[in-house]
Amino acid sequence: MPIPRKKFVAGNWKMNMTSSEVAPYLEIFNREIETVENVDITLIPSFTALAKASEILDGTQKIRLGAQNMSPESKGAFTGEISVTMLRDLFVRFVLVGHSERRRLFGETDEMARRKIITALATEIRPILCIGETLEERQAGQEKTVLEGQLRGALEGLSKDQIDEIIVAYEPVWAIGTGLTATPAQAQEAHHFIRAYLSKTWGPEVSSRSRILYGGSVTSDNARVLLEQPDIDGALVGGASLDPRGFAEIVAAAVPAE
Repeated sequence: MPIPRKKFVAGNWKMNMTSSEVAPYLEIFNREIETVENVDITLIPSFTALAKASEILDGTQKIRLGAQNMSPESKGAFTGEISVTMLRDLFVRFVLVGHSERRRLFGETDEMARRKIITALATEIRPILCIGETLEERQAGQEKTVLEGQLRGALEGLSKDQIDEIIVAYEPVWAIGTGLTATPAQAQEAHHFIRAYLSKTWGPEVSSRSRILYGGSVTSDNARVLLEQPDIDGALVGGASLDPRGFAEIVAAAVPAE
């Protein structure tokens, strides 16, 4: 019998929250999640807030830190970029790769995501690969073709051990920041497809261990029903993570039933 996958909830602050807002946020959030167990919790602040969050959390195992982006280069003349070494210095353990906003607004490609994944894995930072279809692609019945193409483009050629270190986040682009949310059935169907692709490519043992998150207007109101789906292993939360109490409610919804 496969070992149950531990739920993983990440809060992506995007371009919100200054360093001066970190301490008040964490004071409330830590209090609200004090009794929460058996959920992996990650905060993904803006780059300027990362240092303050790292200082306050001080390597605590209850809350881990992620970064919103990184350079595929380890160092050098790349003005405005952040290297994995810089992130490691702040106890960052996860990094978003291929987020839909990076793809849509900044032209990030599957190949760029692949390079970032390889660089991150080489320094023991775990990538969270974001994939998802637009509304037009879904309406045209192309969502599975799009998902498979993004998975292949970012992951092809990686070893089973490397895949074990990668978390996949399914974020239907049409449900990000729009107030729209995939139904539990739609989300489960996409997650099942992703897991089936991982199984076909790297084997059922790898796919059974792989955690696949849902990210698309997750709130405290819809988190529980989404997280009850068999192939949904957690949530990548955007705007709702800016409220420490609301985000704590989402984390609590991920606690496995006794």
